[in-house]
Amino acid sequence: MPIVRVEMFAGRSKEQKAKLSQALTDAVVESTGASPEAVWVVIEDVKKDNWAFGGELASDKFPD
Repeated sequence: MPIVRVEMFAGRSKEQKAKLSQALTDAVVESTGASPEAVWVVIEDVKKDNWAFGGELASDKFPD
C-alpha cells in the first residue's frame, strides 16, 4: 500500500486537505497502478513555531 506523508504549515481548511488528498491519490494511482483504496495520505499540520530553516523559525520568517 503506498503511503504519502505531507507535512505543512497548519491553517489549511478541511476542504483544501480533501482536495490535496484526492490529487495525491490520483497521482499515485496513475503512476503506480495501485487502487485508490490502497493509497493512504497522512497530513501533519506543523505549527510555524515548530519548523525552522536557515537557522530561523518559520514563525519569524512568515508571521501571520
